[in-house]
Amino acid sequence: MATPAPATRPANPRFSSGPCAKIPGFSLELLADAPLGRSHRAAIGKAKLKEAIDLTRDILGVPADYRIGIVPASDTGAVEMALWSLLGARKTTMLAWESFGAGWVTDVVKQLKLDAEVKTADYGDIVDFKTVDFDTDVVFTWNGTTSGVRVANGDDIPDERAGLTICDATSAAYAMDLPWDKLDVVTFSWQKVLGGEGGHGVLILSPRAVERLESYKPAWPLPKIFRMTKNGKLNEGIFVGETINTPSMLCVEDYLVALKWAQKIGGLKALIARAEGNAKVVADFVAAKPWIANLANNAANASVTSVCLKFTDARIKDGAAFAKAVAKRLEKEGVALDAGAYRDAPPGLRIWCGSTVEKADVEALMPWIEYAFEAEIAAQAELA
Repeated sequence: MATPAPATRPANPRFSSGPCAKIPGFSLELLADAPLGRSHRAAIGKAKLKEAIDLTRDILGVPADYRIGIVPASDTGAVEMALWSLLGARKTTMLAWESFGAGWVTDVVKQLKLDAEVKTADYGDIVDFKTVDFDTDVVFTWNGTTSGVRVANGDDIPDERAGLTICDATSAAYAMDLPWDKLDVVTFSWQKVLGGEGGHGVLILSPRAVERLESYKPAWPLPKIFRMTKNGKLNEGIFVGETINTPSMLCVEDYLVALKWAQKIGGLKALIARAEGNAKVVADFVAAKPWIANLANNAANASVTSVCLKFTDARIKDGAAFAKAVAKRLEKEGVALDAGAYRDAPPGLRIWCGSTVEKADVEALMPWIEYAFEAEIAAQAELA
């Protein structure tokens, strides 16, 4: 083989894009204060949930007049609550450039049966926001978890708009600067950038979104876990920790531990810097290698969390098989777990570079990617 096995291995080989790597130094002992076996409606349970909401607001810089709720079914549940409760009052525009955005299109067009305008872009690109009518309700992902592209900023979203902006920000929150004045609904799951456990979503509503909830009743029935109003008024309890269904207090404790770690290292600014630093390690590596490239076609739109890569070497005969073999080899070597591209995405690798990942681990992984690439090229030649 042309490339020997590297001497250094990542201390933590977990590069999954969700659930993601735990915070540095994590241990189960950190969860000892979780009120296990207690009702989430008891004073201690409500206090924990309220603390999680307050710390979320503080670290993300969410405006004081925006509501923050912890809701069931991860980011998917939060997005579905928004779609089913808010859409239908005016025309809808759906923007999709990866599999999850395409999933929201299916929900709106085929399930809610709304006559929505659908704008799409291929993997590696995003829809041009200058072509979007923001007097309609606009639904989009901020960061394409499966495509490695993101909205660079909110500059093309007008301050004065008649419609709502509904943003799935699950792999962006805590790693990217979200312009709150441009966003009316934001959803995410703490299993992403803060490395929490799965199953819980966060739903953030602007005053404009609350006004829509209180002035509009959808034509379709709403399941219990989607209902955010009572007698035409917002159910404020949801946004102070009185959850619709039973949350895991162990998962809430885990989120609190991560939030306090984030506070300790310097808050959102430090979290963003960690993710950007990790992504730059990958970008520098890719720039120096002629056989691999970022899936994002425009560097300004390249994700700093779910970094998606594609192999470009002309010697590769079967792109999908080759990429799977590289990912399998990385896992077998114990240097990168769950680093293959998403099943619906183009073949390649997907390296999570979110804020809980240590830069030294990303640096250690890069030579292993080259090693695995050369090994698979050699293996392919032997079979020829």
